[in-house]
This record gives sequence, C-alpha cells and structure tokens, in this order.
Amino acid sequence: MSDWVISLQGTSAGHQIAIGLALLSAILHAIFGALQKGSHDPWLTRGAIDISYGLIAMPFALFVVPWPEPHMWLIFAGAFFIHCAYKYLQAMTYTRGAYTVVYPIVRGTGPLFAIIGAFFLFGERFSGLQWLGVLVLLSGIYGLGLYNLRTLTVGRETLKMAFVFATLTGLLVSAYTTYDAYGIRASTDPFTFLAWLFMIDGLFFMPSIALIRYRGMSNPPTLGPLMMRGLIGGVIAIASFGGIILATRLANVGQVAVLRETSTVFAAVIGWVMLNERVGPRRFTLMALIALGAVIVELGA
Repeated sequence: MSDWVISLQGTSAGHQIAIGLALLSAILHAIFGALQKGSHDPWLTRGAIDISYGLIAMPFALFVVPWPEPHMWLIFAGAFFIHCAYKYLQAMTYTRGAYTVVYPIVRGTGPLFAIIGAFFLFGERFSGLQWLGVLVLLSGIYGLGLYNLRTLTVGRETLKMAFVFATLTGLLVSAYTTYDAYGIRASTDPFTFLAWLFMIDGLFFMPSIALIRYRGMSNPPTLGPLMMRGLIGGVIAIASFGGIILATRLANVGQVAVLRETSTVFAAVIGWVMLNERVGPRRFTLMALIALGAVIVELGA
C-alpha cells in the first residue's frame, strides 16, 4: 500500500484522494471536538484519547511497518515537542473560553499560517483566486466566533486569556500541519511516519498530566466511561489526523489545510442535528461563507 500511495504523489488521482481525505478529516475533527466538549475534565479526556491511539499504533509501529531511517529520529523529536505544546495550549484554551467562541479562532488562525509556512518550507504558492477563497473562508470562521461571542452569557471574565491561548493554539496547528507534512515526505514509507508519530505522541505527554490530575481530584470520575470516550476518540483521531497528514504528502499542504477547516461547518451541523442547538440565519450565512471559501480555494487550483 505504501508503494501505491507514493505512486500517487503529484498525480491528478492523488490530488482527488487528498481532497477527499481533507474533507473526511474535517468531518471527523468536528466529531473529535464535540467529544472533547463532554462532561469530563478536558485534560483527562485528552489523556484518555492519547493513551488509546498510542496503544493502537504501538503494534503497527513495532511489528508491521518498516523501522524509521536514522534521520527520522530528530524529526520525531521535533514533532513530539510541537504536538505537546499544541495540546497543552488547546487544553488551556478550552478551560478558559466557551467552545463555540474559541474553536473558530483556533481553526481560523491555523490554515492562514499553514499556507505561509508551506510557502517557505515547500515553495507552494496560492493563486489570486485561492487567496480570495481563503479570505472568504476566514471571514466566515472568525465571523462565527464573533457571533458566538455576542450571544455568550457566561464565562466572559476569562475571555481575554482564552483569546490569547486560542490564537497561540492556532499558530501551533499551522506548525504541526507543515512540520508533519515535512516529516511524512522525509520518510521513505509514509505509514512508518504515521505509526511512529501516533505511538510517540500518544503514550507519554498528556497521559502523564491526566494521571497527575486524576490522582489529585477529590472526586475523580469513573474510569470506565472516561476510557470508553478515550477509545472512541483515539480511533477518530487516527482517522482524522492520519488522514490529513497523508493528504499533505499527496497534494498542496496549504490547500488541504484550508479544506480541513470546513470542520467548523460540520461542528455547527452536529450541534444543530445532535445537540438541538439553534443555527439561525446569521450562523447559516457564516457557515455558507466557510463552505464557499473552500470551494473557491479548490476551483483556484
């Protein structure tokens, strides 16, 4: 399968598969975000998710895919550091701001700087039409965040720091997107990079923090439901994050990063259909802008 993926690089078929992976990743990321929004402490939830996908990836990394080349260990070290910083800032964001307000800020900041990073790292350039699509998409994402902010009635006292952490988290989203794209392209076998990244990223950082917080709680949650949520989230994370990283090997990094941010639309749809959250004409218009921007980016390719 690795040979087949490598053969698709730079081809029209590879581009179409990358677009499909980016959109699938957007849907799964919206589900992933809603999963973290649950009743459990976000640090515990993320720890349960990480340990789950780390354990799932372990047998594949150790016994199925080829072992990494020597030059990959330094790349894995850099990826581990970036992912740890991202997850720490994400948890700090979610504990200080309402999900519907900070999520669009995180997702809007990420693709913009991913495009800039891809320009410097891979020499990728966006056409004028594609930049127009990016501006339309970002206006919808940030507009959705501002609209949610206007209707927010609780938690305003921590919003300033939430905005700071959300912006920094968005910067780290762009950092891991471009860096992981570099990593998967540097690896001879793309699935070696994916398996080892998930194992290294999942087993050490967040599970350790979650364990410390769990032991310090006066009334810790029952482990069964927490670990079940973690297992479901781990499977979704592998499909979502693995899909978008694989897409960056097949197509333009900036383009797939932008398409993935249609997750904001899917998150709103999930809230409307499954959580009975009201959409209304203003939110519907902003969601349409996000979708329109993604379409323009694709047409500009």
